[in-house]
Amino acid sequence: MQRNSDYLYIAATIAFTVYGQLILKWRVGKYGHVPDHLNEKLWFFVRLFTDPFVLSGIFAAFLASAAWMAAVSRFELSKAYPFMSLNFVVVLFLSSVLFSETVTLPKVLGMGLIVLGTVVSARG
Repeated sequence: MQRNSDYLYIAATIAFTVYGQLILKWRVGKYGHVPDHLNEKLWFFVRLFTDPFVLSGIFAAFLASAAWMAAVSRFELSKAYPFMSLNFVVVLFLSSVLFSETVTLPKVLGMGLIVLGTVVSARG
């Protein structure tokens, strides 16, 4: 039987996942595109993997995995997994705020369908 506090595991999974994606987008954007030549590509990734913010994004992925393991220990997978679709909604909103990415009507309608699907699935 789930307690309301068990949903914190799902919320933590979403929060850490979104944080990691946004941080990686931000920092990779600072370094530019992946170079074509192998030597330059190697140094590109060395710089990324030594960037403290990138490392925090990788650590966030680890924490998201730990929170997810706790979540699926408390919920049926078919009940917990639909909540992961909320990552798309949060990333769409925050990417428009933080990175000035375009939010179009089709994207908003798609997000609405995702939210509706999540609500229906969570009640089922």
